[in-house]
Amino acid sequence: MSVLASQDSTLLQRLDADLVEVSRLFAAELQSDLACVNELAEHAQRYHGKMLRPMLVLATAMAVEPTGETTQQKHLVAAAVVEMVHMATLVHDDVLDDARMRRQGATINHLQGNEAAVMLGDYLISHAYHLCSSLGSPRVSQMIAHSTNTVCEGELLQLANRHRLDLDEPTYFKIITRKTASLCGTCCRVTAELSGCAQDVAGALYGYGETLGIAFQIIDDVLDLTGDPATVGKTLGQDLAKGKLTLPLIHAIAGSGEPGRGELIGLLRSQGDAGLSDEQAGAGASRVREILFAGDSLDYAREKAASLVERAKSGLIENLEDTPARAYLLGLADSVVTRRL
Repeated sequence: MSVLASQDSTLLQRLDADLVEVSRLFAAELQSDLACVNELAEHAQRYHGKMLRPMLVLATAMAVEPTGETTQQKHLVAAAVVEMVHMATLVHDDVLDDARMRRQGATINHLQGNEAAVMLGDYLISHAYHLCSSLGSPRVSQMIAHSTNTVCEGELLQLANRHRLDLDEPTYFKIITRKTASLCGTCCRVTAELSGCAQDVAGALYGYGETLGIAFQIIDDVLDLTGDPATVGKTLGQDLAKGKLTLPLIHAIAGSGEPGRGELIGLLRSQGDAGLSDEQAGAGASRVREILFAGDSLDYAREKAASLVERAKSGLIENLEDTPARAYLLGLADSVVTRRL
């Protein structure tokens, strides 16, 4: 994920070095004496992409540490833990979505089958808590566990609402807040806990991470409808194929004056037809995109994400001192809206 080019070069160099160490800790924790386990774990490590969650931990640590813009071993471990939890959700998501590609490569379920993918996701979760226990903080462990529970609740809520054309915005936001944004918020709150921040600062940091996470998921949903698979690096159109209504679609269905609304509803209903061929499903998905591009629902979703980013930034400005690390976090929020992958 790109940030402002004017960011402090020393801070960026430190972040890059810290992310290398996080990746090393990640790989070391997953090491097994079984070659078949190592092969799967090594493939999963190719899922490292934007590293948003570890960056939230590390940059927040630099912004709040009383010793200055530095990170400590506890922050590196926490960053590896949240990335491991996130990686587990990606592996499981690919099973749920029958996805074939992620990060320009084949998914675990496509290569090795759903059984191996499910077990690898479980392996990642168990190792995340094993590594987290090394921090010696029951409070941090509880935060990570609570966030993981919340992510699962969000996924279950989404499953319960598949193919519901009457899905409303409040329910959509409840889903993405739980399945995506809660872990982003926890990244910042865990760091605040490890760094001994006051509760009001910790709460503000959680609010920043959660709000940024909501905006991130909205843009992710937009890209699933509009992105280029070669650029985004994963199977696109999965939301349509699995009957997941996202913000642009919810807005288009709700707007009585939206061009092609009636046709859109018919197309979405047909996407849930088990007898639909791949060719028919692809043609339907293409027509859905054409209808969305002709209306204002994609712009509506992007504007909603931009508004959330501004809210996230204002919380930081009010509660953190003006430092290069705070500037990085502000730039990170801006990059959520402008990203194309």
